[in-house]
Amino acid sequence: MARKLSAGLAGKRSGASSSPVAFSQDARGFISLPQARDMDCGAEASGEKLNSTLENIFIPQAIQDGDKQRGPNVLPVVLPVWLSSTKVSSLIERISDPKDLKKLLRTRNNVLVLYSKSEAAAESHLRLLSTVAQAVKGQGTICWVDCGDAESRKLCKKMKVDLSPKDKKVELFHYQDGAFHTEYNRAVTFKSIVAFLKDPKGPPLWEEDPGAKDVVHIDSEKDFRRLLKKEEKPLLMMFYAPWCSMCKRIMPHFQKAATQLRGHFVLAGMNIYPSEFENVKEEYNVRGYPTICYFEKGRFLFQYDNYGSTAEDIVEWLKNPQPPQPQVPETPWADEGGSVYHLTDEDFDQFVKEHSSVLVMFHAPWCGHCKKMKPEFENAAEVLHGEADSSGVLAAVDATVNKALAERFHISEFPTLKYFKNGEKYAVPALRTKKNFIEWMRNPEAPPPPEPTWEEQQTSVLHLAGDSFRETLKKKKHTLVMFYAPWCPHCKKVIPHFTATADVFKDDRKIACAAVDCVKEKNQDLCQQEAVKAYPTFHYYHYGKFAEKYDSDRTESGFTSFIRALREGDHERLGKKKEEL
Repeated sequence: MARKLSAGLAGKRSGASSSPVAFSQDARGFISLPQARDMDCGAEASGEKLNSTLENIFIPQAIQDGDKQRGPNVLPVVLPVWLSSTKVSSLIERISDPKDLKKLLRTRNNVLVLYSKSEAAAESHLRLLSTVAQAVKGQGTICWVDCGDAESRKLCKKMKVDLSPKDKKVELFHYQDGAFHTEYNRAVTFKSIVAFLKDPKGPPLWEEDPGAKDVVHIDSEKDFRRLLKKEEKPLLMMFYAPWCSMCKRIMPHFQKAATQLRGHFVLAGMNIYPSEFENVKEEYNVRGYPTICYFEKGRFLFQYDNYGSTAEDIVEWLKNPQPPQPQVPETPWADEGGSVYHLTDEDFDQFVKEHSSVLVMFHAPWCGHCKKMKPEFENAAEVLHGEADSSGVLAAVDATVNKALAERFHISEFPTLKYFKNGEKYAVPALRTKKNFIEWMRNPEAPPPPEPTWEEQQTSVLHLAGDSFRETLKKKKHTLVMFYAPWCPHCKKVIPHFTATADVFKDDRKIACAAVDCVKEKNQDLCQQEAVKAYPTFHYYHYGKFAEKYDSDRTESGFTSFIRALREGDHERLGKKKEEL
């Protein structure tokens, strides 16, 4: 019995009475310890310490003699919960020496430290963090410092941990790349802490928002299927990605509508970005975020496509749900008339020869930025067209139709402006307004040299093509590949982070950060082969073999944490091999 209880007992508190403890016996013959709180508990006490502590407990002879069948060394003792053994995962490191913590922060890049007022105060957190530690193994480290322990007080003071207020029993501090990052102040739940450690700088989970309490938050495909099967009320399901700005904009309205409609409709949310949900994406035609689907009795009826809506719009629509109205085909810009000349593969060269000053806008009908710029471009063309001594003309090329021109001028993003002077092509600065266009045409500046593409810049990123892709990856143990399109706004945003990550690991011969431009014709078969359906897409390869899709934070911190976890795993395996030898 002493050995079983030893893990939860560390001996007597300093200054505690050593006089015998009075016992009482209940109807079942079990012994209670009314004064047991004079003893302390700890995680590393030995069986001998427990026996030593129990020596001063006075057990009436009648009780000792009353249960001979149990044997002389076994006592049916019931201990309070705080005294029972706390099961702490071996993955949680207990630290008391400042030097040990300093070393750990120097060698680990993502560390969560639990500081507690006492061992008993840490019990519930340790139970929770033990499960968290298993979930983030290889990606984060969890430590525990008992500030009530004499050895650890100096460490807590050094780390500026203040647990003096009566109501403050624990603190959770996060350290990243060797330095203090933040105090953990999000929900103390398994999901929230795991999400935080996997992406310390990422946004909180949607369900952590108090205003989202009436939204049903779905975590797995199994839960999603169960909801569809059992829910009788009409269901509006938002499939989203945590990084999506449009999702973030509509979430407050969606959750407000959920509260207003509680009891009549169910509004649910599901982060469907991770690769494990590819089947669900395919089934419900999720091609972008958010995608909002309407269900009745588990049957999908249609999508709700007003992503700029307010809570009132959602509530009003649910009173009489209707499928999206078929869109009226847009009239091609070239058929609208106006003062802009619309050029094709066939007449482009002749036109720029005949006109000494031409500003050309390469566009795509689906491009939102093009639609926004179009009226400004049209109005500027009218002004220039009406001038007696015209400064030049404005022209447009639909790059989705006139693909030869798009290929010839390396058009990979929309809108793209090119200026032609006497048939010669020049780069143009960022012009977007009527005033900008007119001023430029009246006094064209000396064209600046075009900015180098990402591939042309000197970075540590390996730019791969279809013919060299496999051979290059086979030489690296760990490769994170970014499949991208140069015109993609999300790609442009992430490129600096990915480039910085490549610089961090440039001296590690086993690691590479690589990129593939899927717009280039020679790479299109490769991107299709690798199942690239959106930009950017990140794949992790192990010696050239696809291992998994990277779905975490698209920042330098997220990328480096992912790669460092892989390297830490390598070191752990190497250490085990050495031990075996």
